[in-house]
Amino acid sequence: MIRQLLERDERLWLSRSWTTRPRRPGESEDAYHFVDRETFLARVEAGGFLEWAAVLEDFYGTPTPHPPPGRDVVLEIDVQGARQVLARHPDAVVTLLLAPSLEAQRARLEARGDSEEHIAARIALGEREVAEGRRLASHVVVNDDLESAVEQLSAIIDAARTTSARP
Repeated sequence: MIRQLLERDERLWLSRSWTTRPRRPGESEDAYHFVDRETFLARVEAGGFLEWAAVLEDFYGTPTPHPPPGRDVVLEIDVQGARQVLARHPDAVVTLLLAPSLEAQRARLEARGDSEEHIAARIALGEREVAEGRRLASHVVVNDDLESAVEQLSAIIDAARTTSARP
């Protein structure tokens, strides 16, 4: 979905997150900056992340973004990260993206090759995060139709740009 959004709007810039998890089969090498735990924790210690969190057994983090001039930053982060970003940037536009159902979420995790144990842990974590995500987010988009979800995200971004451009 984010790829489609970026293709539509050249003013968007996607920050590439770091992770300590291994790359999944078929996952592109540039999906994340894949690093070992020692490298990740050294970056944490150096203050090099806008946000970071432990998720299940792995670490994920967003390096302090340096987008090209005139570009709006897009972050793909979890609830823990959103909380940290909002603490630093209260004007950030946070949108909670939801699967249409737990069954759909399970199917998406299965399709990417996750183990049954990991799927169960992810589903349980997601159920706990949704309530907090709804509290943190300015917007909620249910990804039950890709085109519709991308349209909704585009409208949210356009509205935020209009609001921030006002004197």
